[in-house]
Amino acid sequence: MDIRTLLLVEDNPQDEKLTLRALDKIHVANRVEVVRDGAEALDYLFATGPYAHRAGKELPAVVLLDLMLPKLSGLEVLARIRGDSRTRRLPVVILTSSDDEKDLVRSYYLGSNSYVRKPIDPGEFTRAVAQVGLYWLALNQPPPPSQ
Repeated sequence: MDIRTLLLVEDNPQDEKLTLRALDKIHVANRVEVVRDGAEALDYLFATGPYAHRAGKELPAVVLLDLMLPKLSGLEVLARIRGDSRTRRLPVVILTSSDDEKDLVRSYYLGSNSYVRKPIDPGEFTRAVAQVGLYWLALNQPPPPSQ
């Protein structure tokens, strides 16, 4: 089985730390790449700017995407991901503190695969991320790459 990358798009250092700790706790063997704003996420995914060296490299297994990001919002990033044939089928999990129903509805409308609210309690946050990580990295069976 090949080990694919998980892309974490998170601008909050505390949430980043908790997410990485949760993934470590479940012994995720996948490499985790962290980007801290919407523009950087798109550069990573489309191998542009500082990530031009990624051209021709495999996409991540899943993107954990915060909604409230600098430069471009998570919803803008999601729309760009779904609007490009190279990334259209890439699993995207919204991982956000937003409890705004409009964000939830818009995320699914734009094609998110899942929407997870970040619990306020650090222990609950760790358990939630661990469950998301286990599902998307170990249990989910993605479709084969398009030809």
